[in-house]
Amino acid sequence: MKTLTSILSLSLILVLFFPSSSFSTRCNPQDKKVLLTIKTALGNPYHLASWDPKTDCCGWYCLQCHSKTNRVIALTIFNGELSGQIPSAVGDLPYLETLFFHKLPNLVGTIPQTVTKLTRLKSLEVSSTNISGPIPDFLSQIKSLNYLDLSFNKLTGSIPPSLSELPNLTDLHLDRNRLTGSIPDSFGKFKGKVPSLYLSHNQLTGYVPKSLGFLKFPNLDFSRNNLQGDISFLFGPGKVLWKADFSRNLFQFDLSKVVFHKSLSWLDLNHNKIYGSLPQGLTSLNQLQFLNVSYNSLCGKIPVGGKLQTFENTVYLKNQCLCGAPLSACKKPV
Repeated sequence: MKTLTSILSLSLILVLFFPSSSFSTRCNPQDKKVLLTIKTALGNPYHLASWDPKTDCCGWYCLQCHSKTNRVIALTIFNGELSGQIPSAVGDLPYLETLFFHKLPNLVGTIPQTVTKLTRLKSLEVSSTNISGPIPDFLSQIKSLNYLDLSFNKLTGSIPPSLSELPNLTDLHLDRNRLTGSIPDSFGKFKGKVPSLYLSHNQLTGYVPKSLGFLKFPNLDFSRNNLQGDISFLFGPGKVLWKADFSRNLFQFDLSKVVFHKSLSWLDLNHNKIYGSLPQGLTSLNQLQFLNVSYNSLCGKIPVGGKLQTFENTVYLKNQCLCGAPLSACKKPV
């Protein structure tokens, strides 16, 4: 028994101090080679100092490997001083599911077409950088995408209609760029799930396509553009819309005829040309957490009930003749 114990102890020591290759090297060699190419292309930044060729890449900063295959499935680089363009080598990580470049002010250029080789990619975010140029039409080829965030960049040109061909998309963030043109009609014809659309803080013009009224969008943010016309068709009893922000545009329609779904929790219509009165149906929105209809041409008494009297009076100011709590009382007819 004593001899067996000694043998087991010796075996444990050998495992601890002389690990086999299967324990010492988990990272796929090809993935490691690609990652080192990416590091070089980004100027060997201090931010990626842990990317040491002598160590296992599955333990490197900003990376995640699959626990069984040891292939790199996530590359998330953020808050760094790296500079240059997104390396084309990112397309040579075939098992990648998540690719994030966030808060990198020295990242410039465009998105490389090699990302279309990432057939497993689910989340792509390039945000708060200085990438520029048009939104690549080839992004529509990555059919596995369910999250696309290109916000807070310097992207220009029009929105590619082909983005509606992404069948699994649930979130599309194109806000805070320099995009021009109109919202594509194809955005009312998504060929799969209906995504939340975030298009705010751009230079979009024209009318919102009527086709969008045929879908049930979870969230819509078109704020701070130069869009115009009637968007009442985006609301309705069958539209399970949680957040609707259409503020600071040129929208013009009769609000009194609009019916809102009970799920609505955020409604921002400030700084438009909306007229009519506040519909009584607003009082039945128990989930409503935010409301702003200021700087429009609304008139009449603010309906009493629900949460309408709990908001600050600023959300109703600068209209043609709104009255009643929390504003001043309505004048009695002479």
